[in-house]
Amino acid sequence: MEEQIEQFITYLQQVRDLSDNTVLSYRRDLRQFRQYLEKEQEITDFQNVTTGHLEAYFHVLEERKKAKPSTVSRHMTSVRSLYHYMTKMYLVREDITQQLQAPIQRHKLPEVLTAEEAKALVEQPSGDKPVQTRDRAILELMYATGIKVSELAELKVSDLNLRLGFLHCGESGRERVVPFGNSARAALLQYLDKGREALLTDVCSQVLFVNYKGCAMSRQSVWKLVRKYGKQAGIQKEVNPHSLRHAFAAHLIENGADLQSVQEMMGHTDIAATQIYAAAYHNNVREEYSKVHPRG
Repeated sequence: MEEQIEQFITYLQQVRDLSDNTVLSYRRDLRQFRQYLEKEQEITDFQNVTTGHLEAYFHVLEERKKAKPSTVSRHMTSVRSLYHYMTKMYLVREDITQQLQAPIQRHKLPEVLTAEEAKALVEQPSGDKPVQTRDRAILELMYATGIKVSELAELKVSDLNLRLGFLHCGESGRERVVPFGNSARAALLQYLDKGREALLTDVCSQVLFVNYKGCAMSRQSVWKLVRKYGKQAGIQKEVNPHSLRHAFAAHLIENGADLQSVQEMMGHTDIAATQIYAAAYHNNVREEYSKVHPRG
């Protein structure tokens, strides 16, 4: 079974050209699935797996391992994709995953920064030292575009169009173009003019955001700097890169942006993921109404 899984992983890497993180997630899920089959069901051939075995496995994830519905759904997607591949390659007789029902996911409304909190956060790095110009550009760009931290860490200078005000980002096969406004543009220009060259050690590097050693910034570094400036701004909520992504979407919707447009800018495959922000906004409106209306 390990051989079939590795063939599938190679297919994801070479044919579908998925990102390293996505491939790693598939491999981790499928190895856990194989270990369950071998240790608890004594099955060493995918041909001998039945729908009952699959249902038992996902039941174990839910009940014994206390996995969240979103985690069970991810594992289910991994197993389905494997079986779809094996069926297409005639490695199994049939795709037994077609009748599986994903668990119902109850989406938790994100705690969104207010516009004032987001403004206070992005304005914390206010000096003209190289690291300060870099940090200001990072925060402004994240709030202006809703970009994921993994995407931001991989940005190249060539991904920016400063004249027209947009950036190109996303994983292979899921690329998107996202506009940004004057505040982010000004911060980027200052960083490119005064900060980036001072930090660079390799003048040939195309990486947009670099650390004090001149190398590409890691996702962990971005997390740390966002948290640092969140504390510096005195924000009581938990602040991390997701906070700026949530704020980007919520504030657009709050100011009348079309849901489908926000979905495209966020890179969501399912509009239900975008509708969470609309629900959060309407929930906040209802709370404010209840507080101030005489008959609320």
